[in-house]
Amino acid sequence: MFDSIRSHRRWLMFFLIVLVFPSFVITGIYSYNQFISADDAVARVGDTPISQQEFDIAQRQQLERLRGMFGSDFDPKMFDTREARAATLDGLLSQRALELEAQREGVQVTAERVRQLIAAEPAFQQSGRFDYERYKTLLQAQGYSEQGFESQVRQDLRRRALLQAVASSSVVPRAVTEHLRRLIDEERQVRELRFNASDFRAKLAVTDEQIKSFYDANQDDFRQPEMAKVEYVILTLDDIARDIVVPESEALAYYEQNKARFGADEQRKASHILFTAGDGGTAKDKAGARKKAEEILAQLRTNPKDFERLAREYSKDPGSAANGGDLGQFGRNMMVKPFEDAAFKLKPGEISDIVESDFGFHIIKLTEVMPAQTKPFAQVRGDIEADLRRQAAQKKFAEAAEIFTNTVYEQSDSLRPVADKLKLQVQTVDALPRTGVPARPGTPQIFTQRLLEAVFSPDSISGKRNTEAIEIAGNTLAAARIIEHRPAQVRPLADVRDQVKQRVEQREASRLAREAAERRIAELRKAPSDAGFSPVRTIGRSKPEGLPPAAINSIMRPAAGELPQLVLVELDGGSFGVFQVQSARLPEAGDPAQQAQLTRGLQQAFGAADDAAYVAALKEKHKAVVLKADFKPVPPTAADKKQ
Repeated sequence: MFDSIRSHRRWLMFFLIVLVFPSFVITGIYSYNQFISADDAVARVGDTPISQQEFDIAQRQQLERLRGMFGSDFDPKMFDTREARAATLDGLLSQRALELEAQREGVQVTAERVRQLIAAEPAFQQSGRFDYERYKTLLQAQGYSEQGFESQVRQDLRRRALLQAVASSSVVPRAVTEHLRRLIDEERQVRELRFNASDFRAKLAVTDEQIKSFYDANQDDFRQPEMAKVEYVILTLDDIARDIVVPESEALAYYEQNKARFGADEQRKASHILFTAGDGGTAKDKAGARKKAEEILAQLRTNPKDFERLAREYSKDPGSAANGGDLGQFGRNMMVKPFEDAAFKLKPGEISDIVESDFGFHIIKLTEVMPAQTKPFAQVRGDIEADLRRQAAQKKFAEAAEIFTNTVYEQSDSLRPVADKLKLQVQTVDALPRTGVPARPGTPQIFTQRLLEAVFSPDSISGKRNTEAIEIAGNTLAAARIIEHRPAQVRPLADVRDQVKQRVEQREASRLAREAAERRIAELRKAPSDAGFSPVRTIGRSKPEGLPPAAINSIMRPAAGELPQLVLVELDGGSFGVFQVQSARLPEAGDPAQQAQLTRGLQQAFGAADDAAYVAALKEKHKAVVLKADFKPVPPTAADKKQ
């Protein structure tokens, strides 16, 4: 409903949701302001080190984001590489270099701006409104202070301000856009003769020798990764809070002392009519838009009941015009300031004078006022008790953590003693690989990189003793123990023979299909014929007609002046196609809307490239260096350079 009023903050909200909140809300909120040991530094920007702990947190967050995106399809092995570690560390170096530059340039973000962005974040809202208790509870659950979190949001916005200034200066030459549009829109008329690999499988008689040869040459494809049956225990703040009882008298006293926190701010409900200037607006210029607003206001002074009808007829706010200008209810700091100031001065039923904002001219009608209220104790008692339990648990957690740490070390042949002492559950994973397993939805990652390294350490594997107590998240400790270890090994041919046979058959059928297609091309070049070809159809980069991208590229590769031409194309499933590329159609003019969309896309791409170059220059300027070899990208080989 508030599209027109709030759209000036849209790019900021997008950035906040994509870059800030997934890092600090969805995957866990962590403090970056902890003590950093210079001896533990993996990199440095100027005089500021980046510790191993900071890197581990960033790596864990990246894994959690990808698990959230890809679910069960996510393979954590992709991040168990030197290249992945180098990429994560490079992101931290980029952030630190941007922070230093923002400080040098004096980039400022006001507390009010940070507050508005946090208030608009859905993760902190209840029934569409910012809920302070929800916000506070979520931060506390992750061991993050309000001040620390808001400081991190401010830092992210300062970095974004620098990048936005660079990206917005990018210019896309019109010739580049036009050339790309022609490439995208170009179409070709083709006929197809397909050679399906499946048609050749019946002709195959795969021998034992072929199966053995393929198996020997591709043993890595049939390797069973290292696995371990592992038991583990976790100590969380919730485990401590579970047995804490909060007396009603204590909860009531807390309520009386903090009544202001349980109040609902005043809300207002209003409608408006928006008059804008420019193309598609009320008038071509501001003077014309204001004049029209004055005319409509005069009509409303005479007959206020016409407000909804006039809003539907004249308002240029697409989000509310159809509803008679209704904006729904809102509180302080949810509208642009001129609008808010006017709306909160009106009485129910009153119509404002003309109000000018960045969006144009508004006529506002206040329809309802919902006064500030204090929630009754019965309504918030559960939240108060949970809060008090958590506060008490935080005081006891250090003691429990010490018991946990000492017990798993002193009685290292079993996790049962620590589980019995602290009333914890011993859990089991039957097949844990070195790369870990995805976290269950709604739960934190248990087998973090550090815990996996401890589980699969030589001492743990040989002695089958408890790992040390390891912090896997804020106020969360874990320890694990290997029960059974299965080293990586190639599965015997007898176990995978059917799988190997299928792959040999697929390879050989694809080879036969290709040879048949090549023979047919040779025949057609000697004696052209249309026999067996499909009817003519039109395809292009924007009209692939079910063909894979590589096939489209092959068909579009010959120059228009070289047509007609025969093209051999590999299709899905190892099949091949012979395409008669007969002619090309080059578009003369494109759709203006499509051209504008393409230009915007190129501007974003150019802006991203400029941002990358700018960040690289800042890292050099502020002397960003990687201190440990394991975190540096692998140098390219001579073969890589030739490719």
